[in-house]
Amino acid sequence: MKVSLFITCLGELFYAKVGKDVTEILERLGCEVNFPKGQICCGQPAFNSGYLNDAKKAAKQMIRAFEDADYIVSPSGSCTTMFREYPKMFVDEPGWKLKAEAMADKTYEFTQFIVHVLGVEDLGAEYEAKATVHTSCHMSRLLGEKEAPFRLLKHVKGLEVIPLPNNYDCCGFGGTFSVKMSPISEEMVDEKVRHIEETEADLVIGSDCSCLMNIGGRINRKGKKIEVKHIAEILNHHVKGGSHHANENRESTLL
Repeated sequence: MKVSLFITCLGELFYAKVGKDVTEILERLGCEVNFPKGQICCGQPAFNSGYLNDAKKAAKQMIRAFEDADYIVSPSGSCTTMFREYPKMFVDEPGWKLKAEAMADKTYEFTQFIVHVLGVEDLGAEYEAKATVHTSCHMSRLLGEKEAPFRLLKHVKGLEVIPLPNNYDCCGFGGTFSVKMSPISEEMVDEKVRHIEETEADLVIGSDCSCLMNIGGRINRKGKKIEVKHIAEILNHHVKGGSHHANENRESTLL
């Protein structure tokens, strides 16, 4: 099975390890992973700010970059959701609308792809921690994926997952919202951190690097000793029959 990795802007710039973990997991499951070099920003910041023409330029480039992909997988529920929005952007351009629909149909968030397409729930991971899970807004509400991360984490040996109070509350990031409405955003992430502390967990797991960056940044500013990790980092940890990081010394296909 051929899979094209959509790494996302934040993933490429700040969370390269997440991209490597995703690639190693997919390859271990028998997928041939490639990285289309023509990929850029998905256009979500422009789209959410009302700059439709600018967003469409980005969308067309992404459609061209991934046109030959069998499946598109991304470690971000938010950016995956944006691909699903593309058909609505091209209602007045039938040719691009058809291409956008084809792209949306073959695009999946990382855990969604593993559980619903590959039919796998136990990746043989081990991670000793008391954890709670942040469910990002776009992934749970717009993409509609609420179960896949929990089904995978359930099989991680040594991991205790504690329910997060008000788990569907936004963390306050919201892309450009955190910049335009920073005082409100700060109050929202403070509330999120308080709920995390209530669980007494020593680890926060999420499926969106944007949310994790926001939550992790606030935790660090407050001097809290709570780790923040993307779910791919957990699922690729101490894999049964392998080392700390399966294929850790192997050149990643991302490099």
